[in-house]
Amino acid sequence: MADLANDIRLAVDSGKTAIGLNTVIESIKNNSAKLVIVADKAKQSNLQDIQHVASIAGIRVIKFEGNPVELGAVCGKPFSISTLSVIEAGNSNILKEE
Repeated sequence: MADLANDIRLAVDSGKTAIGLNTVIESIKNNSAKLVIVADKAKQSNLQDIQHVASIAGIRVIKFEGNPVELGAVCGKPFSISTLSVIEAGNSNILKEE
């Protein structure tokens, strides 16, 4: 998880990301999202919505092993984040297949 957390932080700081359920779904629909990250403890209904839309668009979804508060902290935000999409990776290696 440490590498994923570092890659998420680099992507947020140096790349372009979308944060929040509606913004992430919009980025998937307009084909700008390249990867979606969802907090493991996010609401099941939100997780299912994201996975459904992402699978239709052929976008990979990664589960972040932690709750939305921890994901928010990794992103450097003072609020919880249940989902985010990576639009541009910046200096991060997050788009590389694992």
